[in-house]
Amino acid sequence: MGSGQTVAVFGAYGHTGRFVVAELRERGFVPVLSGRDADRLRALAESHPGLEARPASVGDPASLDRALAGAAAVINCAGPFAVTAAPVIEAALRAGIAYVDVAAEVEANVDTFTHYQDRARAAGVVIVPAMAFFGGLGDLLATAAMGDWTAADEAHVAYGLSGWRPTGGTRASGVVSRQRRGGARVVYRNGRLDHRRDEATTLLWPFPEPLGTRPVIGEYTMADVVTIPSHLSVPEVRTYMTTEAARDVAAPDTPAPGTVDERGRSAQTFLVDVVVRSGGIERRAVARGQDIYAVTAPLAVEAVHRVTTGRTRAVGVASAGEVFDAPDFLRALSSHISLELPPRRGDRPGVRSGRAVHAARRAAVVPASASTAPARTHTAPTADRPLAVTEEQPRPRRGGTPGGGADGPRGRGSRMACGAERDW
Repeated sequence: MGSGQTVAVFGAYGHTGRFVVAELRERGFVPVLSGRDADRLRALAESHPGLEARPASVGDPASLDRALAGAAAVINCAGPFAVTAAPVIEAALRAGIAYVDVAAEVEANVDTFTHYQDRARAAGVVIVPAMAFFGGLGDLLATAAMGDWTAADEAHVAYGLSGWRPTGGTRASGVVSRQRRGGARVVYRNGRLDHRRDEATTLLWPFPEPLGTRPVIGEYTMADVVTIPSHLSVPEVRTYMTTEAARDVAAPDTPAPGTVDERGRSAQTFLVDVVVRSGGIERRAVARGQDIYAVTAPLAVEAVHRVTTGRTRAVGVASAGEVFDAPDFLRALSSHISLELPPRRGDRPGVRSGRAVHAARRAAVVPASASTAPARTHTAPTADRPLAVTEEQPRPRRGGTPGGGADGPRGRGSRMACGAERDW
């Protein structure tokens, strides 16, 4: 529990920020409400009696210092993070406190790794970018799936969303990020980030039941292409999004999320299917839950809890999978997500032959855009993908270098200057 520690929430009145404030209170922390809109802060404070509102602007460093005064950490929920991340990180460094954000913008996350690694490490401060549904959860699942492997050939992160009603923040961040990358897609291949201007393809991904085989947009720009290779030796990271969700977020008339329960969650459901592959062997980790915005709150707050109680494995800028014990972190979220993870070390490992990735690759691949459904697909091989329990020997590394080698986002000659898909 938070034991009454103060945590500043920048962007507290936003859609995700409100979930974060509620989660902090439930976990025993005392949120300090911050953001640039004093009226919205005041209204939020009135709905949470006893909480302090401290208006602050990214253009006014002194106001940020006041907002963070006395806090043990700050959670930045205000996008676009291309605008807010650096000023709030600077304030956290001045205060000597941990920084966590929920950025899903690729370039904003690259900037954080590139520009703040050395300074944060020297200051002994932990900075965790992308501690959210996009970027953080996929990284934790990929790290858990890797288990005792020191390297893998590929990591695949497939997002099965029942739909995607974007918030205003998601749309605003999407505009900024697409402008920064000139509309290009961002992929991670051959140990480096790259811009792609060719048309994305649609293929069939065999999700676990009950979702089953669904059409997905291949190599859909996601923050996982930054977080996963920042610490895992995987030269290929590929991300996928169900076509229905991709259409929803691209359509200008898709409404904002609604509320269906007392926690303020929407009816949206998700399944995140992560497969890591080495040679002919695949390992899988799966998470299921409700509302991608709501589930970001326990991810960010659990991160703050672990940082403030010393349960970290790194200092400086680090993604979720590097700084935390990934399987333990994920199991701590059992009241928010259901999980399928490989057995713990010492158990017989859960292994599958290369069915998931190979099934997707054997499915017909056709050009597609995020705003239109595929005109035609063919049936993929069976989507029945139980974990088989067999003996297995860890395979030697087959390519890439830790953290993407000389091209990784840790400041070692990084070429990862690119933009983002979207954010809240």
